[in-house]
Amino acid sequence: MFYTIDILGTIAFAISGVLVAISKKMDLFGILIIAFVTAVGGGTLRDMLIGNTPVSWMKDINYTYVILATTVVTIVIKSKIDYLRTSLFLFDTIGIGLYTVVGVEKGISAGLDPIICIALGTISACFGGVIRDILCNEIPVIFRKEIYATACILGGLSYFLIRKLPLDDNLVFVIAGSVVIVTRLIAVIFKIALPTIYKD
Repeated sequence: MFYTIDILGTIAFAISGVLVAISKKMDLFGILIIAFVTAVGGGTLRDMLIGNTPVSWMKDINYTYVILATTVVTIVIKSKIDYLRTSLFLFDTIGIGLYTVVGVEKGISAGLDPIICIALGTISACFGGVIRDILCNEIPVIFRKEIYATACILGGLSYFLIRKLPLDDNLVFVIAGSVVIVTRLIAVIFKIALPTIYKD
């Protein structure tokens, strides 16, 4: 289940990377690079921080195959995606939900404090998108008013709370990931944002 969640998160982030690259009118190579860094950027930073090297995608070629296949399929069906911005938001949201859980579990496996595990989950979920946005000359979503990293933190907290219940580990993964996804969806639908120190 854990490996499946990791692969699904990779697919979701690769799709979001492709959509951003297409919106920026990049060539095929540019699209592939953006898809790749979006999919593995956060996980790479996480693994380096906990000393898990070579990093995950280097030890398992399936990640590279998944990103390549996802990139090709997304390019082929892009004409069927009517709402590019909506699709990007959806896959990005799914990605942060799945990767938050993966990052937290990696921290637990490394024997780290729960607070650090939640931080690792947030890094895993957010920093692929940060690299993507920087390369695409955009202000990263995590630095805007949107509820983004906050949703990951809530998901990480819920993970540790739910683990105290007599539930199957797979169900804990699903519930915690869903908390992240639902939190961000609610924040966008109801226009909930963190306060800022400037006036619009």
